[in-house]
Amino acid sequence: MRKLKILFPWLAAMLWAVSAGAYAAEITVYKSPTCGCCKLWIDHLKSNGFTVKAHDTENVAAHKQRLGVLPELASCHTAVVNGYVIEGHVPAADIKRLLKEKPKILGLAVPGMPMGSPGMEGPVKEAYEVKTFDKKGRVTTYARH
Repeated sequence: MRKLKILFPWLAAMLWAVSAGAYAAEITVYKSPTCGCCKLWIDHLKSNGFTVKAHDTENVAAHKQRLGVLPELASCHTAVVNGYVIEGHVPAADIKRLLKEKPKILGLAVPGMPMGSPGMEGPVKEAYEVKTFDKKGRVTTYARH
């Protein structure tokens, strides 16, 4: 019985952390030093349990090209998490789903900067899609918001 009393608080703390959305993935973000929506997207990631390493750069396009982002999928920031490329205002829930499912793709993208996406919140909310893309240039729809 004594062992249960010692184990229970630890177990309760672990269950609380999981239910609170604790997440250990580290995501590296390349962004312009003057972009406010990029900072808001980073805040969205942090509030969803991601550890973020942000790198300010005057040439985000070079990172997009190096990482294989198709021009038609481009947005204002580019990130990498567990080997996947994340382009634009992709919701944290979709990134978590990607990391759980581990599809054979290069990454996810939200092309442009749709109003209502994470980091682009405001009075208007547009419908938008999260796209998958691979090294061969294939693009499919991953989620609709």
